[in-house]
Amino acid sequence: MKSEKIPNLPFESWIETRITIHIILQIIGKTRLASSPRKNHWWNITLYVSPKGFSTFNIPVNEGVGGVEIELNIPRRAVIISQSAGAEIVISLAQNPTIADFYKEYTSKLMGTGLSIDFVEKPFDVNIEKPFNSITEYHHFDWNYIENFWKIMQWNNSIFQEFSGRFYRKSCPVHIYWHHLDLVVTRFSGKKLPPMDASARVLEKDTYSHEQISFGFWVGDKNMPEPMYYTYTYPSPKGIDNETLQPEGAKWQDSNGSPMALLSYETVKCSSNPRKAVLDFLESAYQAGAKCANWDIEELRVPDLDKL
Repeated sequence: MKSEKIPNLPFESWIETRITIHIILQIIGKTRLASSPRKNHWWNITLYVSPKGFSTFNIPVNEGVGGVEIELNIPRRAVIISQSAGAEIVISLAQNPTIADFYKEYTSKLMGTGLSIDFVEKPFDVNIEKPFNSITEYHHFDWNYIENFWKIMQWNNSIFQEFSGRFYRKSCPVHIYWHHLDLVVTRFSGKKLPPMDASARVLEKDTYSHEQISFGFWVGDKNMPEPMYYTYTYPSPKGIDNETLQPEGAKWQDSNGSPMALLSYETVKCSSNPRKAVLDFLESAYQAGAKCANWDIEELRVPDLDKL
């Protein structure tokens, strides 16, 4: 994708729409969480970029005899629940429903699909304490920005998939963690870490059970009000922030006491080769973390086919 074709996504211009869509994706993600068998590192709760929007992909129901997919379908401006038996349930967003109205219709139409709504019916990590069925202040659907967000996530999804394929050891699917609305891919060295303190949340205990280097893209929040690429190594090795990052404009920044590598979407957008800029950032941050954490970089590198 050439730089002039990469969509704009100015943080301040779609805040209310972003929060509305974020909550809807949390509702869909929580449904997958409640209905799916557990997978390590919470990989059973994530969403995926799909050809039409954002999807759970298949969720087994009826002891695996059937399946259901829930998708925020951008072209159709609807949440669509597709069942293996053939029935399709459409919840339109075209008339700008409030979160409360959407949730009431969603839970009503979910009955009989085999999916569970046995989850905490409140948003997570978005500073909203009201339950979904009481959120009436968010009903914003600027579809131009929603489409731009989806296109950007599609593009980044393809880049992260390419980068993921360069590594031999365990790595996660390229997926979306809906609590922060970030697209993520993570590489693991295979080293198990000591258990966290008992006071740690179960979310962190399972997420950070093993040594890892994580890479992501997120659209920003009040602390970082712009779209941004990031990577971090966990545990953070000493001296990592002295390593060189690529491309020019990438930087190390403290994040809760540990260095995080950052590259702004605007820097990528203005570069002569945006895809290469992102790949260079991911690779340089990986090299920094792997070197400082003493990973066997060459053993874990996937060679080109003509070098096998």
